[in-house]
Amino acid sequence: MAQPSSRQELINYCKRKLGAPVLEINVADEQIEDLVDDAIQFFQERHFDGVYPTFLKYKITADDINRGRARPTGGVGISTITVDNNVGLTTQFNFYEGGNYLQIPPSVIGVNKIFHFDGTNTITNNMFSMKYQLFLNDIYYWGSTELLTYAMVKTYLEDIEFLLTTQKQIRFNKRQDRLYLDIDWGSVTAGTYLIIDCYRTLDPSDYSRVWNDSFLKMYLTALIKKQWGQNLIKFQGVKLPGGVELNGRQIYDDAQKELDDIMERMSNTYELPPLDMIG
Repeated sequence: MAQPSSRQELINYCKRKLGAPVLEINVADEQIEDLVDDAIQFFQERHFDGVYPTFLKYKITADDINRGRARPTGGVGISTITVDNNVGLTTQFNFYEGGNYLQIPPSVIGVNKIFHFDGTNTITNNMFSMKYQLFLNDIYYWGSTELLTYAMVKTYLEDIEFLLTTQKQIRFNKRQDRLYLDIDWGSVTAGTYLIIDCYRTLDPSDYSRVWNDSFLKMYLTALIKKQWGQNLIKFQGVKLPGGVELNGRQIYDDAQKELDDIMERMSNTYELPPLDMIG
């Protein structure tokens, strides 16, 4: 069908685009399965429709706190050896990473930030805070309070909170599946919730419309065509009955040109532009 809604329907669609069933597509099923996985991975990592922004909630446990506070004594690390030829001394330096991280699901490919989770902010979070007192004194005078004044006061409070309550420092790499929190783990209590602002990949198993994405269909068709040509290159010059000669090199070159055009279109149309730093 022209609008595939499953993995196999997408494969059948791409084969028909290449000439099946009129032509025999000389690509093994195992090769096609690998190409589908490669196309999905590329779509999720580069296409703006392959991910979606979301918020994940995580409850901190006592094990997380103990791991974050523990002094690193082993595990993943770097060991260097320095030899001083002048005095003949050999010195070894060992560096280890701490356990101040949370295990993140593989579907998360980017983390923007985590929201404030501490409840000790005296600016906004208790009866004697500046925010509470301002609302307490102004609540009975809504008729005489201008919206501009209210907005300016709110902005002023946000500025104070931004200056006095710093953002939590985080480090994340999608190949590690770890979110490092460079915080004082001694000030964290078990049962506290973190709100993680992140990007997750669209799983085609949950969102079947991914299989019908125009870019994915075009990209996978070109990948299968390239593999088809690569399989036929070794038969270059072999004549079939009737004088027909397989031209795998031409199929391969055509597919490579199509892939180059698709990659250029990806950068110009489907991919989010990099953020420029000014200053």
